[in-house]
Amino acid sequence: MQKTTLPGLVEIEQAATSLSEVLTPTPQISWPLLNERCGTEVWIKHENHNPTGSFKVRGGLIYMHGLSKNAADIDGVCAATRGNHGQSVAFAASRYGLKTVIVVPENNNPEKNEAMRALGAELMVHGHDFDESVEFAAQIAKDRRLHLLPSFHTDLVMGVATYALEFFQRVPDLDRIYVPVGLGSGICGVIAARNALGLETEIVGVVSENANTYPLSFAAGSVVGTNSADTIADGLAVRNANPTALALMQGEVHHFVEISDKQVLDAVAALYVDTHNVAEGAGAAALAALLQDKAAVAGLKTGVVLSGGNLNRALMLEALG
Repeated sequence: MQKTTLPGLVEIEQAATSLSEVLTPTPQISWPLLNERCGTEVWIKHENHNPTGSFKVRGGLIYMHGLSKNAADIDGVCAATRGNHGQSVAFAASRYGLKTVIVVPENNNPEKNEAMRALGAELMVHGHDFDESVEFAAQIAKDRRLHLLPSFHTDLVMGVATYALEFFQRVPDLDRIYVPVGLGSGICGVIAARNALGLETEIVGVVSENANTYPLSFAAGSVVGTNSADTIADGLAVRNANPTALALMQGEVHHFVEISDKQVLDAVAALYVDTHNVAEGAGAAALAALLQDKAAVAGLKTGVVLSGGNLNRALMLEALG
């Protein structure tokens, strides 16, 4: 991370203009059946409608645009991922003729792996979890003289903040918004857009109960790691909070909600039944948290970020079984 301040309105708008050459704004929809289920008015931000099926593509494009201007001698990039970040990197890198090496942990979502390969990435498997893959990716980048693309950076935050800008500009009177938290770019982007527009919307971070480094770190005021991050919501599977992201969240996040894998599967099913949209684990996490908070949100106008739809077939069958 190059700086510890959030991007402002001008920067986010500039990022949105840049993205408009490649992406179209994703919809925000209030679904009647889902409103009935939640007992209040709920708006879904459908980032699953992006070309890579996830919000991450926004950050990847903005980061790669900056890299192309400032490092013209780069031949390729390397990154660690559970899938969506890797797809965004491969998608963006291909637009600049750069080769992409992606490192994923063992037992990663096979369909996300295939999607990254289809986008032209060379895939390498290393480590039990994301944190171990990060260490290996750093070594690969050094050995092969590739640019190591981080999972958290100002440009990534600025890119993904554009979805929050779209959301808030179209539904400006949200009382509360639920945002899934992996390493933190998404929720920091939401904070940036809310603050830039001068809104008072409460921001709730959503994590897996099996990967709860952020609420632990938030309470402690410094990074508190966990021994594991085993969850079906692979986009939330992080053992160690990013210290810069944590600092940016302090004083900005209303509270965190920890959800179980069972709640994630239930939310996947609810989204399919009520909206006919497919959500991956992290994509369904925000709705799972809202349903857990159902009594507290009664009468509130709430937002839910459906961050991605790259769910593998086995989990979809389990959710609907």
